[in-house]
Amino acid sequence: MSDEAEVEVEEEEPAEEKVINETPIAGIGTLVFNKWDATTVSCEDPGIAPYINLKTVGVPHTGGRHANAWFGKSKLSIVERFINGLMRTGKYTGKKITATKAFEAALDRIAERDDTNPLQVFVDALANSAPMEEITRIKFGAVSQPKAVDSAPMRRIDVAIRHLATGSTQATRKSTRTLTQGIVTEISKAANGDVTSYAIGKREEVERIAASAR
Repeated sequence: MSDEAEVEVEEEEPAEEKVINETPIAGIGTLVFNKWDATTVSCEDPGIAPYINLKTVGVPHTGGRHANAWFGKSKLSIVERFINGLMRTGKYTGKKITATKAFEAALDRIAERDDTNPLQVFVDALANSAPMEEITRIKFGAVSQPKAVDSAPMRRIDVAIRHLATGSTQATRKSTRTLTQGIVTEISKAANGDVTSYAIGKREEVERIAASAR
């Protein structure tokens, strides 16, 4: 009997040693668009994970209440920030309802195609599009010299959202492709690390220039 008990203990020990390596995102709250649960979403990049917020209450429209607050953008949902990025320039300027519906439809298509949580795909696209290094210019008298610098976490998310939104809107120019199709294509390529993605291409370009300026 003692030998059997020892065998049972040895079999149970490996199950207790299992550890799930996930970095939870900040601001886990209600369902996004009343469909997608953010509690299962994690970020592989621990540097930007605390600044990614998916907490959404109802319609993603806060009216700019965090605009002048210190680090106020970290309290704003990245869903709303991406929708605002779609309205930066071009024919979608000021059309927030159009941009919101297009992004919601894009998440639906990603979920149907990949049978997964589309918020996880969106977070993966942000992590892959965020540059690690950038360049700044230092003046020595009359000579301006480029210098490589590390990007701050908030800056990385800002650049990633801007490039993803720009790539999504540019896909509709001089084309019959809709904004929803452009968002699906750009986010899917960025999540997979495809170099044909606008955001991934911009990140590699900036990091290549920074590497040569070290």
